Amino acid sequence: MNIKSKIHEVFPTPVYVSNIDRPYNEGEISLITETEKNTYLNTGNKTSNDLYILNNPLLLKLKNNLLDIVQDYFDKIISTSDDVKPFITQSWLNYTKQNGYHHSHTHTNSLVSGVLYIDCIENLDKITFLNTKHQNLEFTVKDYNAFNSTSRWFLIKKGMVILFPSYLEHHVELKEHANTRISLAFNVFIKGKIGNYKFANELTIN
Repeated sequence: MNIKSKIHEVFPTPVYVSNIDRPYNEGEISLITETEKNTYLNTGNKTSNDLYILNNPLLLKLKNNLLDIVQDYFDKIISTSDDVKPFITQSWLNYTKQNGYHHSHTHTNSLVSGVLYIDCIENLDKITFLNTKHQNLEFTVKDYNAFNSTSRWFLIKKGMVILFPSYLEHHVELKEHANTRISLAFNVFIKGKIGNYKFANELTIN
């Protein structure tokens, strides 16, 4: 029986991908290299002790590049008329060596989270996002699609920036190769006024 139908994707979750389209300067490279000596052992990888790494003056240009990309995310995805401005809260460097990984997690106290990939094996390294919505029934899947998949991964490359809602669970699988994968992760919140005075839902965030 040939049934004509149309399937709509309702309320999709955005994963935004962009790039830093420039080489890193000497100051940025020096700081990223030296910071690996000043890390703590996280679950499956090493993380910089400086958890506001983008506040370092040597990364000011890079921070401004990322803020431009964050603003583009807000313009295209959130698309609000409220008088708000996104800003980066905490930020940190991750160093993942062979047999390292990033455990599954979300980012609390944040609206949007992002990752900049500084060094990686292009078209081999990846990030995986998880669908954590509860399902009452678990079917054996014949063909995966946007509606029945429990995970979705993206191949990464140097200079790539990925932004996503902070509630979206994600992880990095066990790294098999000998190089060190370096990424810069960050969280984003907003300043300004949202809502409407007459609707009694106005909120000002300074």
